[in-house]
Amino acid sequence: MHTVVVGTQKGGSGKSTLATGLAVAAMEDGQRVGIIETDPQGTVSKWGRRRTNPEPRIARVSTPIEIERALLFLRRDGYTLAMIDTAPTDNALSVSAYNAADLCLIPARPSPADIEAALPTLDAIRKLDKPFAFVLNQSPARSFRLSEAAMALNAVGVLALPYIVQRNDHQDALGAGLGVTEFAPEGKAAEEIRGLWSWVLKKLTTESFNHEQTPIRAVS
Repeated sequence: MHTVVVGTQKGGSGKSTLATGLAVAAMEDGQRVGIIETDPQGTVSKWGRRRTNPEPRIARVSTPIEIERALLFLRRDGYTLAMIDTAPTDNALSVSAYNAADLCLIPARPSPADIEAALPTLDAIRKLDKPFAFVLNQSPARSFRLSEAAMALNAVGVLALPYIVQRNDHQDALGAGLGVTEFAPEGKAAEEIRGLWSWVLKKLTTESFNHEQTPIRAVS
């Protein structure tokens, strides 16, 4: 089982929307997915209660030992992917989540404030020697800031592709208890999330990362 953590200490970066969208895209790609939520706001849990589909399995946790237990149960029950949605703080619970990860995704909007706010999270992840990638999230469709932000993030680490553009489908899907690929399967937002999931899957199953990343083993 692979474990992907979506985390940054910056609030409003779209972590929960990204986690649910990727989880559903992975399910549609044949993965058995569980989401572990450490954020006390409970966005993912509320999303799950609006779903008619019982999958992905959602576990809400509040301590490091509960993260370990939730991962153990998912692995025991044959799940192939665990997504961990973290709180907007790099506390002991978030650090425990990063430590369990095969890949950490750090979402950031294309603004100097968001990029600066992501750096402490990057520092925490690097101290644990964990593979990571930035995700440009809630991006405008066209802006010179995209190129500037991409260059800034790529200079300090790996940048996942494609960028996730700010589109109404994401929030509408969250409100409906759906992944964006379920809500508007033919839409641009769905296309971008599927593309990002393909990127993540490739990174999870490759032998190594560039930018001095540590190897990720393929786990059945």
